[in-house]
Amino acid sequence: MENSLPSPVPKVGVAVFLLKDKKMLLGRRRSSVGHNKFFLPGGHLEFGESFEECAAREVKEETGLDIEKIEFLTVTNNVFSEEPKPVHMVVIFMRAVLADPHQLPQNIEPDKCDGWDWYEWNNLPKPLFGALEKLEQGGFNPFPSDWK
Repeated sequence: MENSLPSPVPKVGVAVFLLKDKKMLLGRRRSSVGHNKFFLPGGHLEFGESFEECAAREVKEETGLDIEKIEFLTVTNNVFSEEPKPVHMVVIFMRAVLADPHQLPQNIEPDKCDGWDWYEWNNLPKPLFGALEKLEQGGFNPFPSDWK
């Protein structure tokens, strides 16, 4: 008898490097994948949504922040086989800034995140979620060369 369960398929996530001054916003995950690891705001791409629309929606849903100047940075292909429920995730990394620099992040989804804080790229908290850790270890820098 054949197994009637569908084969697992990759999921597409969008993560946002939200930059402010010389820092970026990170939160400690509470979800099953990457539990207790620090990661960027973001989530799953919805059907018909652009990367920019997903980035703005997810940041708003998770932090209450409005963002602008949203742009594509890079993509990673990640297989998290060590997780309790293995997953294959393609992560689209975007970069953005606050629409109003005086906004403060809120923890709108406390069941998914322990809270948000700003960190310098060269002084990130540990442990990092796998996709972000892969970028950091590979020498990636989310800040433009002319960033002040």
